[in-house]
Amino acid sequence: MSSPEDDPDPFRREALGLLARAPSARLGELFPDLPEQEILRRPETGSVMVRGRAGGTGSSFNLGEITVTRASVRLPSGHVGHGYVQGRDKAHALRAAAIDALAQHDPKRIEVEILAPLRREEHLRRAARAAEAAATKVEFFTLARGEDE
Repeated sequence: MSSPEDDPDPFRREALGLLARAPSARLGELFPDLPEQEILRRPETGSVMVRGRAGGTGSSFNLGEITVTRASVRLPSGHVGHGYVQGRDKAHALRAAAIDALAQHDPKRIEVEILAPLRREEHLRRAARAAEAAATKVEFFTLARGEDE
């Protein structure tokens, strides 16, 4: 298994993750018009095995399967993009593939117009979820009874 340090393109890895996790409707708002493209792999739906690890460090085990849709496209520039998304949303996978290909061609534009807003919105969603969880946190404490002295 490779580590993040071995990743030849951490920007692309993060971008693909953001595109996959982004709400499909929001991605459509940020990138409404697909560019001219050749579809290399039409959007297709299948399942993948999700692996878990007890405590984050224990032995890995098969947790179950999830539905995933993937697509691949080539732009006239020759750049190839891939999109993998959880669920059955074929338009989301195709849009993610097109954005991946464009990000290789013009990374600054894609960063500013699409990835930065998605990153900011994801951060806000996570912060809101963390605040909601923190509001339910219970602090336990033990009173000293004086017998231990």
